[in-house]
Amino acid sequence: MMKALYSGVSGMRSHQTQMDVIGNNIANVNTYGFKTQRATFRDVYYQTLKNPGAPGDDRGGTNASQVGYGSQIGSVDTIHTITGFSPTNKETDVYINGDGYLAVMNSNGDTLYTRLGALYFDEAGNLVDVNGSRVLGLDNDGGNNYKTKTVDGKTVIDFDNVDVIKINNYKDFDNIKINSDGTITAVDKDDKVVTIGAIPVYKIPNQDALVLEGNSYYSVGNNTGDPIVNTAGSGGTGSLVTGALEMSNVDLANEFSSMIITQRGFQANTKIISVVDQMLEELVNLKR
Repeated sequence: MMKALYSGVSGMRSHQTQMDVIGNNIANVNTYGFKTQRATFRDVYYQTLKNPGAPGDDRGGTNASQVGYGSQIGSVDTIHTITGFSPTNKETDVYINGDGYLAVMNSNGDTLYTRLGALYFDEAGNLVDVNGSRVLGLDNDGGNNYKTKTVDGKTVIDFDNVDVIKINNYKDFDNIKINSDGTITAVDKDDKVVTIGAIPVYKIPNQDALVLEGNSYYSVGNNTGDPIVNTAGSGGTGSLVTGALEMSNVDLANEFSSMIITQRGFQANTKIISVVDQMLEELVNLKR
C-alpha cells in the first residue's frame, strides 16, 4: 500500500515537470527561432515478488511477479522541426531555409549557435545579433580576409579561418545586404557593388544533443559532434532568406491537448494519494 503512495508522489512530480515544459512552450509561441520541447516518462524501480521459473519435466514455467514504484521524467527533448518565416523587410535579418545554425561569440569569448538571425551593424562596424554577440564569419578589411577557393571547378567561400565580422569602414558603404549564400554585399563610394564579407552556416551532426543556453542560443555538448562550417545552401545547410526571421514551431493545438492530458494525469495521481490515505486511516481505526 505504501508503494502506491510513493507511486502517486512520483507521478505528481513527473506531471508537474511536464506541465513546466508545456508552459514554457506556450510562453514562447511567438519567440523567433524557438524550438518546442516535449517531456517523456519512464517507469522506475520494481520489487520482484516472485522470480520466473523455467519449465521442467513435471511442470510448466512461471512468470515473474513485480510491483512498480511509479514514474519519472525520462527525457526533455527539443523538437528541431523547421517552420516558415515571418517577413520583417529588414535587410540584415536572415532566415535559414533548412538545417544549420549561425555562430556567434558572446562577451565571454564563448562560441554559441543560434537560429535567430536578427542581425545589425553596431557603431564600430561589428555584425552583431540582438544580444550584442558578434557574428562569426569573414570580412574584407579585418584579420580574416574574405577569400574564395575552387572545388571541382566551382568557386566556394573559404571559411577555414572564421573570426568576428567587423567592417571597419562600413559607414562608407550603402545598401548593405546579406545574400542567400551568406555573402554580404554593399555599394561603395564609386557606386560599385562589392563583397565586404560572408556569413557561414554551421551543420551540427547531432542537433538533438545541443545544450539550451537561453537567449535563443545553443552550445555544443558531448554528444553533438564537431560543428561543420559551410557556405549557406551547401553541405546539408539551408540557404539564407533576407528580410525574414524564423517563426516558433510551437503547435498551440497540440500544447493545449497535452495540457489537458497532463492535468488529468496529475489529478489521477493525487487521487491515488487520497485513496491510500483513506486506507491507512482504516488500518489505524482497526484497534478501536
